[in-house]
Amino acid sequence: MALRILVVEDEPEMAALLARGLRGEGYAVDLADNGIDGITLANEEPYDIAVLDVMLPGMSGFELCRRLREQTNGMAILLLTARDAVDDRVRGLDSGADDYLTKPFEFAELAARLRALRRRDAIGASRLDIGGLQIDMTRHEITTGGKELRLSRTEFDLLRLLAENATRVMPRVEIIDSIWGSASYIDPNIVDQYVSYVRKKLETVESPVRIVTARGIGFQLIATSV
Repeated sequence: MALRILVVEDEPEMAALLARGLRGEGYAVDLADNGIDGITLANEEPYDIAVLDVMLPGMSGFELCRRLREQTNGMAILLLTARDAVDDRVRGLDSGADDYLTKPFEFAELAARLRALRRRDAIGASRLDIGGLQIDMTRHEITTGGKELRLSRTEFDLLRLLAENATRVMPRVEIIDSIWGSASYIDPNIVDQYVSYVRKKLETVESPVRIVTARGIGFQLIATSV
């Protein structure tokens, strides 16, 4: 069964190009040209991935991303933007996006990013327990001591990746390749940024694990009781 993608893009030519290319990749594609229609479609159909333009009429892609993240569980979200400012990229990630792509871009790069998002759900066991921190891969839930740890999709994938490799230090480049698809497209500092996000959230639930930094190499998840 084909994976379903929701594309929200208000430029007709770009929307048509995206739909044609994605269907050629084997996806089932639905189109919307504004945020309200995008939310309506997402409420009516289960989508695996949403590709959202940031510059939408009425409701920005950032706001649409936030609303979709609140309403859906497990859907990957990729933002398309003509902006290349760091603040806009950070704002997109903070709104709950799993990845972003700056226009203009090659379709091959978009396809690679989407394949990377798909791989995240296909790797590893269904459940992990690290020092009392339970990670449910299927339901995308993390709990400890009866408390639920609420993470964005990318934060979840980072913590899951570190948990799956808890016996070793994960190099930054390997983390990027596993989560974002290619280190050639991504600033390595994005790993440090997401590690900071996850650390703060782990502290809020008095987590039995912590992320330690191997200076100049990468990161490792360890149980605090060890």
